[in-house]
Amino acid sequence: MTKTNLVLLGRFGAPHGVRGEIRLQSYTGDPVAIATYGPLTDRRGAASFRLLSVRPQGKDILVARVEGVADRSGAEALTGVELFIARDRLPAPEDEEEFYLTDLVGLSAQTRASGEIGTVIAVRNFGAGDILEVAPAGGGETLLFPFTKAVVPVVAVAQGRVVIEPPAEVETETGEG
Repeated sequence: MTKTNLVLLGRFGAPHGVRGEIRLQSYTGDPVAIATYGPLTDRRGAASFRLLSVRPQGKDILVARVEGVADRSGAEALTGVELFIARDRLPAPEDEEEFYLTDLVGLSAQTRASGEIGTVIAVRNFGAGDILEVAPAGGGETLLFPFTKAVVPVVAVAQGRVVIEPPAEVETETGEG
């Protein structure tokens, strides 16, 4: 699997009013900071979006003005578009305990006993928290693990691995869990 160099920062929601404003769900630590990164792109890098202004409208939801969007129909056309930034435009993590979720893709997933589970191929979030998707070393269907400190107690990006303690209901090829 090829590692992407894009990091998801947010997603446009429904239009807000008739003057081209649009709701924006921000995934940045400080939601309003999404407007400070400069131009953002769609997943393919084909379209560029410059946020002219943002204002809070609830937890992690903003109302944004986007350059070139002047009316409701222009905002409607953006509904559901995800906003990305190139990974190299983000600041480096300040210590080894910090990382970007995209940095986990490609890491080896192991048990504490160094049993290889597989490789992290994605970090998903279906609304109930982040989940690591792991391609098993022996092939077969991917495995999904909650990305919590209890299940993933060690994240060692510099060493290229995560340690997973599978919940009891998950069986892995290593026989653990």
